[in-house]
Amino acid sequence: MSLRNSVSLIGFTGKEVEMISFENGNVKANVSLATNDHYTNAKGEKVEETQWHSLVAFGKTAEIFQKYVTKGKEIAIEGKLMYRSYDDKDGVKRYITEIKVDEILLLSGK
Repeated sequence: MSLRNSVSLIGFTGKEVEMISFENGNVKANVSLATNDHYTNAKGEKVEETQWHSLVAFGKTAEIFQKYVTKGKEIAIEGKLMYRSYDDKDGVKRYITEIKVDEILLLSGK
């Protein structure tokens, strides 16, 4: 994997994996991933911040998601950022940032 566009995250899945099958036999997996960060603010209070990430995987990696990943599962992923846009039903252009997963490591026993 190139260091020019590289993402590594550890977190918990926020929903069940959504699978999409294409006519040519390929498959795509979609799932959300929550990562948490902790810090102390200026008032000395401990603050927890959660960031949500959209993950996509294709082929064999998607099949691993489908078979082994459930909601609340702790996983580590490596992949790259991908950006895309589309026009919604009202003609408004929408932008999406996703992480295309190249590798996954299952961490929790859930």
